[in-house]
Amino acid sequence: MLGIELIEQPLHADADDGLAGIDRPVPLCADESCHDRASLPALKGKYDMVNIKLDKTGGLTEALKLARAARAKGCKLMVGNMVGTSLSMAPSFVIAQLCDFVDIDGPLLLKYDQPRGLKYTNGVVTGLDPALWG
Repeated sequence: MLGIELIEQPLHADADDGLAGIDRPVPLCADESCHDRASLPALKGKYDMVNIKLDKTGGLTEALKLARAARAKGCKLMVGNMVGTSLSMAPSFVIAQLCDFVDIDGPLLLKYDQPRGLKYTNGVVTGLDPALWG
């Protein structure tokens, strides 16, 4: 156990107004409530963090812009993923360098991954091989 505490998307995105202004000892992280930079204004007073997923942002360019904009608003950052191969995680690996929390374990949930895929050892992700993603 790393002693990391957060609660990710405790309410449905349509119901998260109930989070506004409540005292909380554990940071709340927006997931379904945050898709891209346009989502940020609605998070104020409800969330302390955003979970950036490239599947939601539409790609690496918007994910990088979201990371910068969220950080400028004082949010902590997490990068997450949907289930996918190492090839789909590779751009998330780039975003991970900007984040406080990283959860890009999608390839571990697959029976087969890309050749030369990411390596996972004791919770550490390595192995962004140029043959995988340029």
